Amino acid sequence: MTDLDKPIALQKRTVVRKRLAGLRRQGLVPAVIHNHGQESIYVTAPELELGRIYHEAGKHHPLQLSVGDQNFLVLIKDVHFHPAKRRMDHVVFQAIRRDEKVEAEVPIHLEGEIPAEKIGLMILHQLDHVEVEALPRNLPDELKVDATKLAELGDQIIVADLQVPAGVEVITDAEHPIARVVETKAMVAEEEEAAAEEAEVVEGEVPAEEGAAEGPAPETRGDESSSQETPRG
Repeated sequence: MTDLDKPIALQKRTVVRKRLAGLRRQGLVPAVIHNHGQESIYVTAPELELGRIYHEAGKHHPLQLSVGDQNFLVLIKDVHFHPAKRRMDHVVFQAIRRDEKVEAEVPIHLEGEIPAEKIGLMILHQLDHVEVEALPRNLPDELKVDATKLAELGDQIIVADLQVPAGVEVITDAEHPIARVVETKAMVAEEEEAAAEEAEVVEGEVPAEEGAAEGPAPETRGDESSSQETPRG
């Protein structure tokens, strides 16, 4: 595990634009530090090291960077990956101040066993992180939510259900769903098949009244015909 509180040494770079491909072939990732409206600092770091750091720090854990004799407290603001090779191509760091609140993306952790999964239902995950605002020292590594509430079809948990520590404000809409209990594809397919079969049966039925109405009209017989007089010669 990487010690995220230990200063990370980056190398300053002068290579830009098209020549960056040469750095990447050497296993280096070009990066930039945006420094409170001042001139940005262009740097590089080994891809393997920076990959481990991003995996553990995400976009929420403050990092200490050293570039020569300069030191920065930063957050990772953006990471670009190669669309085909999935390698890390570029990283954007944002310098922050310890006494100023910052916005960051904090991952969500579903805590506890999910009852709905035990009875064969599926959990639709709709949000894996939220935007928060806090002082750097108060930024949490994750926000937990009670997953045992997901028990029956239609149950859901939303952002308002998150366990938020003091000093942290969640910016994401409180009503935004995080996870919801839904039917599996097999269940949906089975219900659709049953509905189709039922529709076929209903379509093939002929009501008794309708069948009777389509038959020939009955002949009229009775006293009226038998009471006719026989002509006399």
